Amino acid sequence: MFDMETKQIIVFRKDLLKGEHGIRKGKFAGQVAHASLGALLKCFTVEETSDDSVIYKVQFKKGSVLDSWLNGIFTKVVVGVESEQELLDIVAHLEDSKSKGNTIPYALITDCGKTEFGGVPTITCLGIGPAMSEDIDTITGGLKLL
Repeated sequence: MFDMETKQIIVFRKDLLKGEHGIRKGKFAGQVAHASLGALLKCFTVEETSDDSVIYKVQFKKGSVLDSWLNGIFTKVVVGVESEQELLDIVAHLEDSKSKGNTIPYALITDCGKTEFGGVPTITCLGIGPAMSEDIDTITGGLKLL
């Protein structure tokens, strides 16, 4: 077992869950899954080959954050924000920290609107990490669990 505490956080817009027009549970689950996988895939490199194939590669050292998360307990936590703007503010914070050398992977998810949202593409959630718990907590530590 690893000593390193790592996790992934999914931040979901609570305003999309409210009222008679709130999204279905299955859509919610799907969007959270997109965010988790989307953020994880940011750890991979993508290579195109001469035969039009695509190769996804990931390499990490034993004991690294990714090793700890993938081979540990795979912690995922879902928290909420009240609006799209709050979600975008977190993205801005992540972008700002990225410019300062922080390497926390993240993926902002936009639903295409085919089954919900009246055909309008809608930003639903954000996957952050895997990363060290203490690093993610500086960004999302004040958010409440869903």
